[in-house]
Amino acid sequence: MLDRRQFVSRGLMTCAAVALPAPVLAAPAKPDWTLGLGDVLEDIPLQSVTRLHGKPPGIAGTLYRNGPARFRRGASAAGHWFDGDGLVRAWRIAGGEARLAGRFVDTPKRRLEERLGRIVQPGFGTPAAAGAEVAGPDDTNAANTNVIVAGDRLLALWEAGSATALDPETLATRGPVTFRPDLAQMPFLAHPRVEPSGRIWNIGSGGKAAFIWKLSADGTFEAGQMVPLPMASYMHDFTATERHLVILCQPWVVASSRLPFSQSMAWQPELGSRVLVIDKDDLTKRREYELPPLFFFHLGDAWEEADGTIRFDGCFHKDPTFALLGAPGLVEGRYEHSERPELTMVTLRPDGRADLAAAGITAEFPRSAPELAGLPRRQTVHVGGYRPDRPFARTVGIWDWERGANDSFNFGAQQLVEEFVPVGGYLIGTTLNLAAKATELHMLDSRRIADGPVASWRSAVALPLSFHGNWLAA
Repeated sequence: MLDRRQFVSRGLMTCAAVALPAPVLAAPAKPDWTLGLGDVLEDIPLQSVTRLHGKPPGIAGTLYRNGPARFRRGASAAGHWFDGDGLVRAWRIAGGEARLAGRFVDTPKRRLEERLGRIVQPGFGTPAAAGAEVAGPDDTNAANTNVIVAGDRLLALWEAGSATALDPETLATRGPVTFRPDLAQMPFLAHPRVEPSGRIWNIGSGGKAAFIWKLSADGTFEAGQMVPLPMASYMHDFTATERHLVILCQPWVVASSRLPFSQSMAWQPELGSRVLVIDKDDLTKRREYELPPLFFFHLGDAWEEADGTIRFDGCFHKDPTFALLGAPGLVEGRYEHSERPELTMVTLRPDGRADLAAAGITAEFPRSAPELAGLPRRQTVHVGGYRPDRPFARTVGIWDWERGANDSFNFGAQQLVEEFVPVGGYLIGTTLNLAAKATELHMLDSRRIADGPVASWRSAVALPLSFHGNWLAA
């Protein structure tokens, strides 16, 4: 079993690879979708946004979202979509009106590169360049993937280092979170699982071991333990039932200590995939299941039936082509086609068998109502509607597993659709309107998705596409 020193030093060893020249951005004619990977040069001050149509329901609160928003400095550029500086956006809704503010997470990486005027720090797909300074994992932390509310603070999340605390009102950065002194800079994945009670579970991946985090609803450390994994898989997400943690290990595994991180991985489909199920009350109680080789970024919530059967859904690729070719090409304005992820249900049976059942649709960003986290459900919120000639989603939908039917709305070819979240019988999310060159906020009735937004607002800015976010009721 790895101890903490080995666990963190593995990440540091990877970060300390030989520095290579930063990629230089070419300047061909750019497709319109590259607006989704533009650069924001400064924070977005709080401002009203224009209501386009509709009478919003009586919902008040804030949709917080996080995503990369600065990819280029001078003649240098990040080498991967996942490596841009994190910009946390707050869409505040009250009285039928909406306002927007955005602020960069003030990380050591961002401060150094702002001072130097170029991209130097290594990342998921970006090599280190001359001037890089790496003393620990948080020196490369872009804090750009997700944002959750924990007590009186926001946590901006990455997957290979600490959570970063922000002020929920001003979005000002408070700094990296050390949940316990001896756990400083331990990986804290960007996809925690939050129980309906508010308790937070998370994992931190480190080769063939993972650290299990258990936090109270206010983000206070309750317990933690290192557990061995079936293989040293790349891990972006996991899931959980009311009683169990469910960790899907895919055969994209650590093969070396080098940068960029994506180049340290090897696709080994002959290993198949393994699902590790761990008892929340006793992390030593575990069982494993076998699945065919698959690659994924995102899983839906899991649940357990009366006979012990566990079900969860995910958006599964055949291999890591998108991570290796597709996402790096996006920053350069190139679309490297790869197959789309397919929404699939996984069933883990008490007798040790595991089954896969595809929904028959391509989809990403699976979500369900937070009050149903870990509990039985029949629906999955998702985005999809991908075109073969360009990246990014055009539709938002709800797949019904019992009916085998999809209720969706297509925003059209001039809209890039981001993740939508369920809020009190509605879906709330954002799109980038390419024709208007503006980011928009939308609310849809979960019972009638195909009818389109019941209310929409348009901002005065075109923000790069974000990854994930969550709602905080007023």
